[in-house]
Parts: sequence; C-alpha cells; structure tokens
Amino acid sequence: MLLVIDVGNSNIVAGVFDGKELVTNWRFSTDRSKTADEYGIMVRSMFSYGEVPVNKINGIIISSVVPPVLVPLCHMCERYFKVRPLVVGPGMKSGISICYDNPREVGADRIVNAVAALHKYSHLGLPMIILDFGTANTFCALLPNGDYLGGAIAPGIGISADALAQRCAKLPRVEILCPRTAICRNTVASMQAGMMYGAVGQMEGIINMMKKELGGKAYVIATGGFSGMMAANSSIIDAVEPNLTLEGLRLLYEKNSK
Repeated sequence: MLLVIDVGNSNIVAGVFDGKELVTNWRFSTDRSKTADEYGIMVRSMFSYGEVPVNKINGIIISSVVPPVLVPLCHMCERYFKVRPLVVGPGMKSGISICYDNPREVGADRIVNAVAALHKYSHLGLPMIILDFGTANTFCALLPNGDYLGGAIAPGIGISADALAQRCAKLPRVEILCPRTAICRNTVASMQAGMMYGAVGQMEGIINMMKKELGGKAYVIATGGFSGMMAANSSIIDAVEPNLTLEGLRLLYEKNSK
C-alpha cells in the first residue's frame, strides 16, 4: 500500500492507495510547529480510525510547498512507518516538460496536478487548464504533449475573507458560503456574495484569457477545497477532480520507484 501526502499552506491532505484504488484520505491543518512525533501520533490515529493496517504501507511520497514541515514529516515516515519517503522535486521523472523561465520556481503541487491531468485527459487532444482552489488559486496551462506552459496565481477565497475582516473595522469574519443572489440585504451575505461571485468572475476572466492564448479551446479541470462550490456557480469548468493531487502523487511514485 502507498501513503501519499500533499502539504499545502493551510492543509495537509493524505491518502492511502491499494494499487490504483484510493482506499481512504484525510485532511488536517498544516502546523509548522509540530514535531515528527506529533505528526506520527496523529497520522497513526487516523490509520486506526480508518482501520488501515500501518504495517501494510511499503511506500510513501510527499509533495510540499511549506519547507519547514517537510523535515518533520520525513522523520515521521522513517520512525513510524519504517519507510524513507520519496519527495517531489527537481530531477523526478514526471513526463512533464516545464516551460518556465526558472523551472524550480514551479510549486510541487502544480506539477503533481499536471501529471494527473495529463494522465487522465491528454487523450482528448486539447490543451488543459488546471485550477487548484486552495490558500492561493492557481491556474495552470498544459498541452496534451506534456508541455507545462505556466499560468497565473491569485489570492484564494480564504485570504480574501481574512483580508476583509482584518482591514475593515466593522466587517466580521464570515463563513465562506455562496448566497443565492448578488444583491444581498445584510452584511454577512453581502460579504459572502462579494467573495464568491468575485472569485467566480476572476476565475472566468482568467480562463477566457488563457483559452485565447491557447488558440480558443481548452479542457478545464478543477481541484482543491472550493472546486465543487466554484463549479456549481459556473459552466466554464468541465471536470471536478477532488483527488487530482493524490492521484498525481501515486503516478509520480510509480514513475520513480522502479
């Protein structure tokens, strides 16, 4: 069995594959102060709760955009699973050609998503636009031959919510929901409408610009915590893949563990 771990700025997502089947997955907060033992106890408890045998794990792969968390997680893997993890980084076989000014600047999560999208959708013969809605919203352009062209990065919905509450004295922190209308009759709903419909408008604007630059057509794939909510409010998304990053990690492990 394979344990895959994706470390984001706000959350860590982990999953267990038995062959190509995703058996279970978890999401927990990224904490830069946690030790290897604290992560180990937490992950082992999740295995126990999910009734997944720890001793069946014979491979681990990690991608991370938070360098301080990587070291304790690697130590955790070796101590609690007796496995040295693969870490996504330069030099890994991916099947992706990164057409970036400096390929090392591309976040590991963006490459992992591209690997999964290429595997699942390259047969369509269309350029792909991969959206990942997290702490930051990323927009990545990928050709069906594996050329990763680059993309755009924008503040995530959570960052927008935090900024409103921090910088506007009379505005509260609000739950991120999508109201039925853009014309709202109370402050909380007005903030929610501004954040959600503003994010939808931003998304559609960036995608339409990217489609023009790609020749007019592209297949749009969304992942990340808010992907379902965004897709429900826009027809521009062609596919929602909640586990795209986990699938990409599995594929990278298979390419690099032989």
